[in-house]
Amino acid sequence: MIRIGSGAGFAGDRIEPAEILVEHANLDYLVLECLAERTIALAQKRKKQDAHSGYDVLLEKRMRSLIPKISGKKVRIITNMGAANPIAGANKIIEIAKELNITVKVAAVTGDDVLTKISPDDLAWETEKPLIEHGQIVSANAYIGVDALLDALKSDAQIIIAGRIADPSLFLAPMIHEFNWAIDDYDLLAKGTVIGHLLECAGQLTGGYFADPGKKDIKDMANLGFPFADILADGSATFSKVERTGGQITLRTAKEQLLYEVVDPNAYITPDVIADFTSVKLEEIYEGLIKVDGAVGLPMPQKLKVSIGYEAGYIGEGEISYAGPNATARASLAGDIIQERIGHLFGEFQVDLIGVNACHRKSFRESDPYEVRLRIAGKAKSMAEAAIIGEEVEALYTNGPAGGGGARKVVNEVIGVVSTFIDRDQVRSQTEVKEYVANETL
Repeated sequence: MIRIGSGAGFAGDRIEPAEILVEHANLDYLVLECLAERTIALAQKRKKQDAHSGYDVLLEKRMRSLIPKISGKKVRIITNMGAANPIAGANKIIEIAKELNITVKVAAVTGDDVLTKISPDDLAWETEKPLIEHGQIVSANAYIGVDALLDALKSDAQIIIAGRIADPSLFLAPMIHEFNWAIDDYDLLAKGTVIGHLLECAGQLTGGYFADPGKKDIKDMANLGFPFADILADGSATFSKVERTGGQITLRTAKEQLLYEVVDPNAYITPDVIADFTSVKLEEIYEGLIKVDGAVGLPMPQKLKVSIGYEAGYIGEGEISYAGPNATARASLAGDIIQERIGHLFGEFQVDLIGVNACHRKSFRESDPYEVRLRIAGKAKSMAEAAIIGEEVEALYTNGPAGGGGARKVVNEVIGVVSTFIDRDQVRSQTEVKEYVANETL
């Protein structure tokens, strides 16, 4: 049996639950899944500005906390926090270890960056248009699988840092390594992929993103614990969390997470296997302990998905609040004023009354809310053009309806994301090991 804990489900996740897992769960592996399509595109832009950057912005904070806690323990960390620059991320970890005077060995896994192997004329999967028609390409990262991690796992590196490894592959790789699973035993790989998929979003399995007061109540969410799985060589697993942490693992939370981001449960495609989730069995052994077994698999796809980041212009935003009687009418008038003044300048322009129609684009209320926040957003080619929106909203203080307050304005560069595919034989991963040995005299 091996025990794998999920220490992060996205780039901005809390650090505390990972600390608790390391200190109290007796883990063999801690996985930090912190990468998304837009996250890596933004990381590539940082790398272009500074060759020593491009890894996850919270890498240093997480490692300063976790390195002392894993020192002297058996637990190994696997993470995709290398983002656009795993080598620089590994160097930063070594630098932190030197400052803390703690021995650590790090394996950096690269090979997912395929920018030089992608043609601007390749078609985007979502639009069937050439990539270049979307905008200037800034990144191209292939979703690589367990084969990229196995060499790193064969080393005795306590921390393995990579880039765009597919999310469930981060968890599947140590199963293959520990249990000596054949890389073409697709039923076992499918079972391991199910386990990885259940763990990859961390707190979602323990009730985060599940809770709905009065309908789906979850205990002590302010102290939400993250899950771990005890996995057997036959691909079955039980899921739990550290005692006295908040949240719950139930059949309901597990079922929701099992279907999360799954377009076709008959064919969940990863770089390692095409998994059929319809044969998965979930069983509550007792409160807080869920057993998961089943899944069958088909051979891995011959093409890998590539996430393409491109420059998509700028979004300008402005917000202002109206409260009290007739708040909706005043906010609506303010939106009409901005629409008339500048709406024609933007190809994409949106007026939202937050609290009335911002999410579903229409009102479902039978009575007007007491307070409404007006949000105006538009997309432009330049930062200066986008800034006009916030300036106009701010001018509503004295040029709009009564009672406006709390105005804010912001301009953000937009990185668009589309996908294409690449033959898997064009993608080659490499592993580079770095080590710092503590000087006991320091």
